[in-house]
Amino acid sequence: MKKQTAVINVGIIEDNRYMRDGWKAFIGSEPDLNVVGAFGSCEEAFAADEMNRIHLLIMDIGLPGMSGIDGVRYVKKHHPNIVVIMATVFDDDQHIFDALKAGAMGYLEKKVSPDELITAIRDAWQGGSPITPNIARKVIQSFHHGDSEEQLTDRELEILEKLATGVSYNAIGKEIYLSIDGVRYHIRNIYRKLQVNSRSEAIAKGISRKLINPGVFFY
Repeated sequence: MKKQTAVINVGIIEDNRYMRDGWKAFIGSEPDLNVVGAFGSCEEAFAADEMNRIHLLIMDIGLPGMSGIDGVRYVKKHHPNIVVIMATVFDDDQHIFDALKAGAMGYLEKKVSPDELITAIRDAWQGGSPITPNIARKVIQSFHHGDSEEQLTDRELEILEKLATGVSYNAIGKEIYLSIDGVRYHIRNIYRKLQVNSRSEAIAKGISRKLINPGVFFY
């Protein structure tokens, strides 16, 4: 249950100035809502004194500089009492689960109406988790089909197998014709999906889940 407050101080991080100004105008017209800051980037917002007054933050994902998902992580670390709602054009599973896992309490599509956004703000502040209906459907479907975060792609499985042989990232890239940055990108996804933090942990979990065969690898 959230603290009782007469007015909810709202912050906005959205790089589209027209959308940012529109949200600020109709949110600020509500007697119980007060927009204390509207910013074009996470960097701008996090450097502002207004962050210390915000109760609830509406944040885009596709932002210049720091992404909204990294922004949520920052907020939960440095301002843990702020409630974050994502408002974005992204409706794919990856962005949805990354945002919710990072600490967002709501996930809305930008096409949400002003009334729906106002309702979502009040709902989130009272302890709810407002989610656009088609986004909620994706979340439910993920449970029906198992944990989608732990499903490695064919390329990720290939890289995990090569990690188990002990070769370097550079060697992996040469073998599968991928840049070193591309290899690192896939390895970050492997670690996230398997919920591990190191090569040895990834290999151990890959073996335990029978994603790779321990009999063909050496260390």
